[in-house]
Order: sequence, then structure tokens, then C-alpha cells
Amino acid sequence: MPFNERPTVSGIDLRERELELRASRQRFVAATVVRAERPTSAKPGDAALVLADGTLVGFVGGDCAQATVQVQALAAMESGEPVLLRITPDAENAPEETGSITVHNPCLSGGTLEIFLEPAIPAPLVVIHGDAPIARAVAGLAERVGYDLEAWAGPELPADTTAVVVAAHGRGEAEVLLAAVRAGVPYIGLVASARRAMGVLDVLSLSERERASIHTPAGLDIGARTPEEVALSILAEIVATRPRVTVRRDTTPPPTTAVDPVCGMSVATLDATLHADRDGVRYWFCGSGCLQAFMDQ
Repeated sequence: MPFNERPTVSGIDLRERELELRASRQRFVAATVVRAERPTSAKPGDAALVLADGTLVGFVGGDCAQATVQVQALAAMESGEPVLLRITPDAENAPEETGSITVHNPCLSGGTLEIFLEPAIPAPLVVIHGDAPIARAVAGLAERVGYDLEAWAGPELPADTTAVVVAAHGRGEAEVLLAAVRAGVPYIGLVASARRAMGVLDVLSLSERERASIHTPAGLDIGARTPEEVALSILAEIVATRPRVTVRRDTTPPPTTAVDPVCGMSVATLDATLHADRDGVRYWFCGSGCLQAFMDQ
């Protein structure tokens, strides 16, 4: 189902929720049922969003199916790769294909579900300080290559900032450079001559390691002359030094998983996941059937 046609589930407009998550640069996975064999409660077109903390909003099947979707969606969120999830009550020995995964869920009442999991990972964020021609050229080029942009507003940087580019000709440089160093931003670029840059760094009282984290003159040495060429050299340096793993906005680790002691399924250990305590040990369950079977033992 296209993005702009995601359904309303129990009064929740999934499209509006998606827009909110994207606007706030939060990671999530869009889950859409693409095939369903009877008897299943889900139907093709049913959809849900799985948030970074494992919360599932929407409907893609009963408790057991949704427990599987949670676990596999969180894995897809970590890898950043979409995947076709096949959930079946029957054990299958068919080899896995690239981009797909099959999960044996013995608790399903019957039928098989195929659910497309599409991670939404925020674009790299570049914070720019200054309104010089080079700053404007960096903003224009970064936007065209798919980066998100923010102007420095202080006093702190967004937690998932990928790069900070300072091109302000001496105005307010110290504050943003110190904030970027303290935040451990992967790329910090100062547009300045080598002589002026040395003077700027000398007054910041940085350690040698912190000083070395600031790229100045900013950009790879490609013989750039015009603002647009300098912007190209800076973006190339950002790409060359960016972390291979997407920087997260939140510092909360993803939920862990546990094995349902009745059916053997992996489930996310969320507060909302069915669980029970026995002899000081907490057990987690895919659905009410397994929980009841455990309690009856």
C-alpha cells in the first residue's frame, strides 16, 4: 500500500503518525500485510508502525503474529534494510532468499502471513553556522544529495548531528565549535584560512585530540576556488568521514528479546508484552494462549 494510503486503525491515522515521526527524525518501521492465507485475522493492506522502543501502532495480525513482527522489525531497523517477513504455522525447510525471512510460529491458528517491513531511517543531519556564500552553497548541495539541514541555533546540537559546518567569517564560531566537540559530532568543519583557523583554535583551550577533530581548512584538497567547488569539497569530506552506522537521535537501547518458554518463539521484552513472574524469574510470552498454558503448569 502506498505511503499516502496507509489506513486508519482504531482511530489512529497511520499516515499522520508517519509524518510526525519523520518530522521529529525518529526511526521506525512500516509494516504492511501483502499476503494472507485463511484463516488469519489480518488481511492484505493491513498496516502498522513499529517504533524504536518496540511499540507497535496499528494492526498486522493477532498477538502471536504481532510479536514476530516486533522482533523482526527491530532487526530491520538496526540493519536499515527492508525485508519480506513470512510467518507460517508449519515448519519449512525452504532456503532463505535475499531480502526475505521465514519464521515458524506454531501458535498461529492457521494460514500464512507475508508482511513487508520497510525501515525509515532519518537522513544525515548537517548543521550549518553562517550565511557566507560557502555556507549557502553547502546548504544547497547537501539538500540536493539528500541530507537534512538545520541552522545553528544553540546552545546545544541535535543528538543525531552528522556534521557541523562553520562558515561565519569569525562571528560566533567558538560557541558552535565547542558544542560540536563536546557532542562528539563525527565531522566538524571550519571554513577559514590556515592562519586564521590556528588563531581560532588557540583560544578554545582544546586538547590535542579535540583540536584534531576539527577539519580546517574544511574540505578535501581538490583545488576548489568558487563557493560551489568548496562546498563540493566539504560534502566529499563529510561523506568520507561519516560513520558507517546511522547516528541515533535517542540513546535508549533497543528492546532485548526473550524466548517464550511454551512455544519457543522470540519476543521483545517490552512492558506491553505478556509476561509472568515465577520464583523470582520473569517469563515472556507471544500471546495469551502460551501465558495461560504456562500458568496452568
